[in-house]
Amino acid sequence: MAPPKRSRSIESQFLSPLLPALRALCELLKKSRKQGMIIGGVASSLLGQARLTIDIDATVMIDDEDVDRFLTQASTEGLSPRVRHSAEFMRRSAMLLLKHDATGIPIDINQGRIPFESLAVARAKIKRRGGISIPVPTPEDLIVMKAIAHRPKDLEDIRGIVESQPKLDIAYIQRHVQELGHALDMPELWKDISSLLKGRSVQKGKGARGKRGGKIPHDR
Repeated sequence: MAPPKRSRSIESQFLSPLLPALRALCELLKKSRKQGMIIGGVASSLLGQARLTIDIDATVMIDDEDVDRFLTQASTEGLSPRVRHSAEFMRRSAMLLLKHDATGIPIDINQGRIPFESLAVARAKIKRRGGISIPVPTPEDLIVMKAIAHRPKDLEDIRGIVESQPKLDIAYIQRHVQELGHALDMPELWKDISSLLKGRSVQKGKGARGKRGGKIPHDR
């Protein structure tokens, strides 16, 4: 059965207020030459069913020694820290908390540290909205991140992605959910989401096999 048609008007309604902040963040990624991708509610709206989100989440591959330079580059794009000593905070927590000065939109940047995050960033695809080239995970990688986050809204996002994507590499999703679940002592994760994927077409995966890691892939 064909997936339901996506409503660009509904998507635009939810994403339009975020576009200036998205543009600034994507420019920052381009000019800093850091690999990264937009995740969270924005990615869910672009790959699944559009929903309201009031902030922007991203995963960016930043080495600890590059955090200060990245913050300086962020300021030139109108992005400011939301906490004091933000560079040290990121080194401790793997999170960089910014805001878009012109709109006040919060931007939460997860410092990619585990092999799966590196793999997902390398596999990211570009979606164009409002004249912006937005890097987002593949549907499979976003499902994996949502499975690990595992809140009710994450499971709803998975349903939306499954309904919107005609083909999914189920074996890839299963492999990475099980590996991360095992590493995080959460072996029930695959069982919890497998019912959401039943009946979907399967396309053969081409992605590299990820390795286990100890940090939960961030998605909001």
